[in-house]
Amino acid sequence: MNNEQLMDVLQTEWDERVAENGWLWNTAAGRPADGDPPCLILAHGAGAPMDSPFMNSISERLAGQGVNVLRFEFPYMAQRRSGGSKRPPNPQAQLLDAWRQVYSLVRPLVGGRLAIGGKSMGGRMASLLVDELGADALVCLGYPFYAVGKPDKPRVEHLAGLRASTLIVQGERDALGNRQAVAQYTLCDAIELFWLTAADHDLKPLKSSGLSHEQHLQAAADRISAFIM
Repeated sequence: MNNEQLMDVLQTEWDERVAENGWLWNTAAGRPADGDPPCLILAHGAGAPMDSPFMNSISERLAGQGVNVLRFEFPYMAQRRSGGSKRPPNPQAQLLDAWRQVYSLVRPLVGGRLAIGGKSMGGRMASLLVDELGADALVCLGYPFYAVGKPDKPRVEHLAGLRASTLIVQGERDALGNRQAVAQYTLCDAIELFWLTAADHDLKPLKSSGLSHEQHLQAAADRISAFIM
């Protein structure tokens, strides 16, 4: 079997795996001269599905920057989709197991760098597993540093000891982690914080800033793609 035939076999296997699991896939534009494009497994937040406007937009923008993006849904969100009822997030142990299962299915079929991450809760769950899984990088969009109104009770203990190269894209006025509050926390040197001016938890800026949501999403995609590459 020559290289072209092997690539066809792997592509067929990958397409089948994506379809079987109900994942969403955005193919990277172009291909690096020195190998396969990087891939980011991107998990959704607590309240919105994998195909929310935010997730669609950031995935499309990342693909345009040369990053393959795979999206999946946690069990409770998949049940919402099929059953119609609004279910709360699964217990943390189940969310982490879902991450492990997806990663184990994706890793063997990805030839380039493989990063994990997500929006809000999805990114937080990824941060709890990134070193265990051995992923090449971690990307968090709107990290929930604390519950609303509780900056004195941060969820950052594990962030002080992360080994994986990490990028957190955060709005300066995020209700779950604003710039002033986050400055007080101890984070490891592996973490880079990329702050977006006057932005909220969904990276939307105040109108008075003169910036648009689209500009912030593009800035996020540009920084993420450069970070993962």
